[in-house]
Amino acid sequence: MIKKLRHVSYWGLLAFALAGVLQGSYTLYQIARTNQLIEQLQQGKEIDAAQSRQLSPELQLARASYLKSKQRYTEAQAIFSRLINRGTRQIQAMSRYNLGNTYLVQAIELAENLQINEATALASLAKQAYRQALALDSQYWDAKYNLEVALRLLPEMERVVMDKDEPVAQEKAKLWATVPGFPRGLP
Repeated sequence: MIKKLRHVSYWGLLAFALAGVLQGSYTLYQIARTNQLIEQLQQGKEIDAAQSRQLSPELQLARASYLKSKQRYTEAQAIFSRLINRGTRQIQAMSRYNLGNTYLVQAIELAENLQINEATALASLAKQAYRQALALDSQYWDAKYNLEVALRLLPEMERVVMDKDEPVAQEKAKLWATVPGFPRGLP
């Protein structure tokens, strides 16, 4: 009886170990596949949107960054917004930071085209996203830097709106170049 019980427990232990090995192998396969798709995005090749939605938050973050680099801001913002509450705190902070970057880039483009009201709204959204990223990771230097840039950009835009009596040639000066005390040294 004891011999039979020992025999059954050996087979049970072997089946349990085999199940663990199979699950570990599947996890490694998923990680390798995610890394392969991220590398594909970094090389500038598009991946299927359905594929990225099914896989990890890291892959979705990489796809959104790819879309942002292709100036497809609306699609990138949709993905970043989905990731705000998914994944680790680091992924959530990176999502908010990148969402803020898309808003800030659009705000700068609108400000250069003298669409001040739209630029002000997007700059405010960028500041909010950077503050949320910093709430998750207070040592996120890139978010601190970009928050400062957004804070410096907004008062400049308000100054341009108030100075409507100036000639048109002076209004068309690039706002970005006129930011006083622009911080240097960080990305």
